[in-house]
Amino acid sequence: MSPAVEHVTVLLQEAVDALQVRQNGVYADLTFGRGGHSRLILERLGPEGRLIAMDRDLAAVEAGQHWQDKRFELVHGEFAGFGAVMDRLGIGRLDGVLMDLGVSSPQLDEAARGFSFRFDAPLDMRMNQSCGMTAAQWLAGAEEKELMEVIRDYGEERHAKAIARAVVAHRARTPLTTTLQLARLVASVVPGREVGQNPATRTFQAIRIYLNREIEELRTVLPQVVSRLNPGGRLVVISFHSLEDRIVKRFMRECSSPPRLPARLPVRASEIPPAAMRLVGRAVRPGEREVAENPRARSAIMRVLEAV
Repeated sequence: MSPAVEHVTVLLQEAVDALQVRQNGVYADLTFGRGGHSRLILERLGPEGRLIAMDRDLAAVEAGQHWQDKRFELVHGEFAGFGAVMDRLGIGRLDGVLMDLGVSSPQLDEAARGFSFRFDAPLDMRMNQSCGMTAAQWLAGAEEKELMEVIRDYGEERHAKAIARAVVAHRARTPLTTTLQLARLVASVVPGREVGQNPATRTFQAIRIYLNREIEELRTVLPQVVSRLNPGGRLVVISFHSLEDRIVKRFMRECSSPPRLPARLPVRASEIPPAAMRLVGRAVRPGEREVAENPRARSAIMRVLEAV
């Protein structure tokens, strides 16, 4: 077991400030992690407030199970199950929802999870280790075309074809079972990256996103969340990957735009129904000081949507 580094919550103050926590409001933190955002939300909630936290990672849920606060409930679950969880808990509407889409430091720094090429560990990469296929299992069975498409589409890796070909050739001789095996294989076919970036970064990212259905889960949960926001309620999303941020940005833009009417429909501008949501401010990024103290924050971007 590798020594774990304590998780540093990104955009902590900014994200919770953006929620505009009401004393007696009902909130959801859909990415509990190690509880940084949840802890601050609870500090701002009054005695009658309520916070529901979710996480698909069993280790994260275990880390928060000792919290003793009658206003707080922690649930093991994935984004797609958000609506069902709220129904089970008897929650119809919420005053705010927070989503931090980044991988937590404990996940990256615990070698056995297989997320990082900094350690020689089994190729796992599952957020929820209680189910699903490991990275090693997927790499052993995926066809070359599928390998190439996943690495290209989810990792935005321009050398995806060469990497896929190398994976197929390697597994014909011996299985790919560890993180360092994969990292070295990728490095052997990918030209050097910019200073500070490992050649395998995009490939590891792509496999993780694909195995955990991160894009599909995000697309599924966003409409569920906005349908449950009270007037004035806010959705705050922190993304770390350009694919995720494009989805969030496009979704929020569409929600904050007036309904699309058929072309040439004789309707006055004043008769067009207003949008049900509005964008709040501009996208927020970590400041220089936060990035210097926590380099993993450098790619974070936060967007906020409010129900009208």
